[in-house]
Amino acid sequence: MERQRCKSSVSVVSGSDGPGVSEERELSTETTSSPVIYNPHTSMSIEKQRQKLPVFKHRNHILYLVESYQTVVIVGETGCGKSTQIPQYLLEAGWAAEGKVIGVTQPRRVAAISVASRVAEERGALLGHEVGYTIRFDDCSDPHATRIKVAKPIGFLTDGMLVREMMADPLLKKYSVLMLDEAHERTLYTDIAIGLLKKIQKKRRDLRLIVASATLDAKKFQEFFNLNESGDPAKDTCGILTVEGRTFPVDVFYTVSPVPDYVKATVETVLKIHETEDDGDVLAFLTGQEEVEKVVSMLVEQARALSRYGMKKHLRVLPMYAGLPYAEQMKVFERVPPTVRKVIVATNIAETSITINGTVFVIDCAFVKMRAYNPRTAIESLVVTPISKAAANQRAGRGGRNRPGKCFRLYTEEDFEKLPPSTVPEMQRTNLAPVILQLKALGIDNVLRFNFLSPPPAQSMVQALELLYALGGLDQYGRLTDPMGVRMAEFPLSPMFAKMLLESGNFGCSKEIVTIAAMMQIQNIFVVPPNQKKAAAREHRKFAVAEGDHLTMLNVYEAFIKHQKSSQWCQDHFLNYKGLLRAVTVREQLRRLMNKFKVPRTSSEGDPDVILKCIVSGFFANAARLHHSGSYRTLRDDRELHIHPTSVLYAEKPPKWVVYNEVVQTSKYFMRDVTAVESSWLVELAPHFYKQAKHGSLSSKRSKVI
Repeated sequence: MERQRCKSSVSVVSGSDGPGVSEERELSTETTSSPVIYNPHTSMSIEKQRQKLPVFKHRNHILYLVESYQTVVIVGETGCGKSTQIPQYLLEAGWAAEGKVIGVTQPRRVAAISVASRVAEERGALLGHEVGYTIRFDDCSDPHATRIKVAKPIGFLTDGMLVREMMADPLLKKYSVLMLDEAHERTLYTDIAIGLLKKIQKKRRDLRLIVASATLDAKKFQEFFNLNESGDPAKDTCGILTVEGRTFPVDVFYTVSPVPDYVKATVETVLKIHETEDDGDVLAFLTGQEEVEKVVSMLVEQARALSRYGMKKHLRVLPMYAGLPYAEQMKVFERVPPTVRKVIVATNIAETSITINGTVFVIDCAFVKMRAYNPRTAIESLVVTPISKAAANQRAGRGGRNRPGKCFRLYTEEDFEKLPPSTVPEMQRTNLAPVILQLKALGIDNVLRFNFLSPPPAQSMVQALELLYALGGLDQYGRLTDPMGVRMAEFPLSPMFAKMLLESGNFGCSKEIVTIAAMMQIQNIFVVPPNQKKAAAREHRKFAVAEGDHLTMLNVYEAFIKHQKSSQWCQDHFLNYKGLLRAVTVREQLRRLMNKFKVPRTSSEGDPDVILKCIVSGFFANAARLHHSGSYRTLRDDRELHIHPTSVLYAEKPPKWVVYNEVVQTSKYFMRDVTAVESSWLVELAPHFYKQAKHGSLSSKRSKVI
């Protein structure tokens, strides 16, 4: 491929604070596994390793700032040591005295476990004694839980769990310091936590907050948290510190003209690097599992051909994405012989979350798959969209962690200049119903006036209020209903799943519904190896249920339990063993909540209709009807949808009416996790949402919250 060389190089950082995962749907299998954190100084003592990190020389200044200001914003590139070291500096300085806790939030579950593990190792303590963590569906504080109890004085947790803690302890009294790590990611719960912590700080002047970011957005954070209204800088309540990283140059190359097919161009670029460049592994960024597997398959085929033609250096091609089984993910960290070049084909899981030793060459397709919510259509979908400049620079930096590198961007320099400077915060592009339910449960009645760091679109707020009203979580005045709304807010799931679970006792199928809800939290239960697609499809068909994906997942789970949770059975049937084990854990957590709310433990006794009706009671808003064209149309706004190829309904005679969990947008809008239903059930179970015309067709009503 013809390229032009960028005149300047990108300065980047080496090292790693610890891996996390960027996920399309949170993958539960990864939370059960041992974390891997690459450390380039393993031959040194722990203390010497700590002193080698760039943040070490700022130790005293950081402690001074924390003592002097309510909030401290720390800008430090990935790898400078802020995640692992700052909590320890605070501990050593006495911030955990008198039983207080130093809390550190991470946007992702795997990062919370990984960094906690590394800090525990550096402290010479077992995880759970001095350093602990808490994540969704992993209640470490419960003595009956399988994991270690969350420990004082340092506790790692996800942003979402911190928000949940506020429901029981609105002022977070047990914490002396809270550190919001990776705040630049601007996830939904990061932004919610930021808004809530600002309110708490006004009542708790002793609470210290550290906002750690890998990008230069410190000014926005400082302006938001500075409670000084006098105009006198001496009275500012927020301080800033920038921590440099270890830098290696990365030469950036652009294409001369736009690339029509970045998947094909990725394969060509890998082969060109292999033929012409010196030693060093390759990291190629693509948008999703399907693209990753396609490129891996093409490269494996090309690698075999190169071996036949006598090329001395071999290629080892490995995929990396959130839905990959844990054992397969760990292969990217394995060392290879000098005669082998490792090629890792990844989604944005490898952008800021993990550091892979040996990566020298980066290939950037310029796109990412992210969630986007359209309040006009009320559809939340996964959309392939251009990355930001900040993300492009993060990707380039992956090639310069341990030595100078090269980044090949499959787009022109002109196109790079057109990219937005940063990624749109999740708050401004997601369905806000879960967040509003949480805020209401925290006593924030007027969510429209909540102090957001980046306010979401008003239409998204209104749409979320209307959905919660339709689900029975809010009354017509926008107040949390009791008991339904109060109970819905306690479930660590979307309001739709929560409503379905709470209604399951009334439908006489709570045992089946709690299983379905647990299975729907796990991604990629069906495993499809690239070289065994037909065999996998044959085995998967054995579990298929004509009514759709929800009952199919129920079938898989019940068969797994019947076969004593056998890993060999899973292997024989191409099923994700760790994912199914995780579903067992999630199911138990949900069952405890249902017991707490006295939801009757009932079984459908083989009657599928009661299960399907219960699903409709939660997901009636996600309904679609078959169109004469062969596609489906939403009832809300006549939006065209299609059944996803992975659905068991894809190859069957299409049912007239369906409900779905989510929509994925690629070449079309695809419904995922789809189940056939009767139109009469929609009117019966959601008369406030749907009305039936004389000719039998359905249309949606618009619920209004005063």
